[in-house]
Amino acid sequence: MFDNICKFIAENFSDDLATWLLGSPLPLTVLDPTELQLDPIRADSLIFLQSEELILHTEFQTDPDSKIPFRMLDYRIRVYRRHPQKQMRQVVIYLRRSDSPLVQENTFRLGETFHSFQVIRLWEENTPQFFHHPGLLPFAILSNTDDPEQVLSLVSRSLETIPEKQVQSNLAAATSILAGLVLNRETIKKILRSDIMRESVIYQDILEEGREEGREEGREEGREEGREEGKEEGKEEKARQIALKMLSAGFPIPEIAQFTDLSPDAIEQLQRQQHN
Repeated sequence: MFDNICKFIAENFSDDLATWLLGSPLPLTVLDPTELQLDPIRADSLIFLQSEELILHTEFQTDPDSKIPFRMLDYRIRVYRRHPQKQMRQVVIYLRRSDSPLVQENTFRLGETFHSFQVIRLWEENTPQFFHHPGLLPFAILSNTDDPEQVLSLVSRSLETIPEKQVQSNLAAATSILAGLVLNRETIKKILRSDIMRESVIYQDILEEGREEGREEGREEGREEGREEGKEEGKEEKARQIALKMLSAGFPIPEIAQFTDLSPDAIEQLQRQQHN
């Protein structure tokens, strides 16, 4: 979920991302990863944005991954094969604080082959820079601060100054989900208004995913007649998974209970487990 939220921000606020990573609001358009395919490409957490002269490859990582250095080289070669005339900037952005040495790696070496890329650890980044452009506001909560609650309050106030309600709603939902990496859900709900987030496409996507899972569960039940006990367990597990996603997105417990048919007590128990 965190990677997909970052992908949404990068694709919908590419000017703000370019200003942060490239130093200027270079107009960028999305490059379809399938244009670079040799083998299936992992596209859930990476974004390729392009201008006439440059391609910006951004990969968001929630946790360390030992495969990142080779993946950066692999994508660089793919881009060169498809667009040999274009420059390329590659940036790996780690979201969650980690002491792993993997988050320090910014090179790949194999014999005489050497490739380098930029690494950003959000928890080391200065907080004020994320308030200069609305599309960067969701990242502020993950920056270098000793008081994430205060930062979230400042983000909330900044969001309320955005005149376009849909933009405000989308960024509020993105902020709410990313804030879950550093704050508990109750704190987030106290600071961010849930009514603003409900109009966001992120919120609607989570709802639709829950509906689709429910529809698929119904179709599966029709195919699996005679296995009632197993189906009930499967249905309950699906409901719990949907409830967890809705909790992460900031849905209120009564609404989750109505949507999943789980009891409020069961949802509160899931919420406690989520925070442990």
